[in-house]
Parts: sequence; C-alpha cells; structure tokens
Amino acid sequence: MRAFLTILLLLCSNVVMTFAWYGNLKLKEMNPDKDWPLYLVILCSWGLALFEYCFMIPANRIGSDINGGPFNLMQLKIIQESISLTVFTLIATHVFKGQELHWNHIVAFILMLLAVAFAFYEKKPE
Repeated sequence: MRAFLTILLLLCSNVVMTFAWYGNLKLKEMNPDKDWPLYLVILCSWGLALFEYCFMIPANRIGSDINGGPFNLMQLKIIQESISLTVFTLIATHVFKGQELHWNHIVAFILMLLAVAFAFYEKKPE
C-alpha cells in the first residue's frame, strides 16, 4: 500500500510540476495576456511549485525505507525521474499539440525502463 501511495503522490507531484515549469508556455500560446513581466510568470510558477511540494514531500517520506517505506533513496529517485519524463511526454504531446513523439524518444523510454529495472536489482549474497 505504501508503494502504491508513493507512486500516486509522485504522479500528482509531477503533473503539477510540469505545469509549473511549462504551463507559462501554453499561456503564451493561448495569448491571455502578452505583456506579463518575467517576474510575474516566475511567481506564478513558484506558486504552483509550492503545491508540487505538498505531494512530493509526503511521497518521499511514505516511500523511503528510512521511514519504513518500500524504497531506498536511489529507487525513489529513479521512480520519480521515470514518472517525471512520462508525465512530461504525455502533457507535451497532448497539451502542446506541435510536439511529436519520435522513435528515438521511444528507445529512450525503453532504456529508462531498463534503468528502473537495474535500480531494483539487488544481488543476493551466495
């Protein structure tokens, strides 16, 4: 259950963070206001990032073996990065319509999945 909750919170965290980092580009594309100064865009993105932390910190605390969770720090990080790239790709290809998924991106995802598998591989003592 802790593993599931950790991954769910990481998913939520990464959706919010992707919009915090790249949502301003979509706003510019939608053209609600062309003249937002950069500091205002940064403050809005920072405000969204605050909500990202409301998901990320509990995910790390629940999932970490330091707190009785199922994942060590390396595993938590590789899971987070995998989720981050997956969420980004889904948002980039569905929200930003001009972004396409190419064969090299698919190969990169396969390699990323192999990285996750290697992160969970532990050699048992003989």
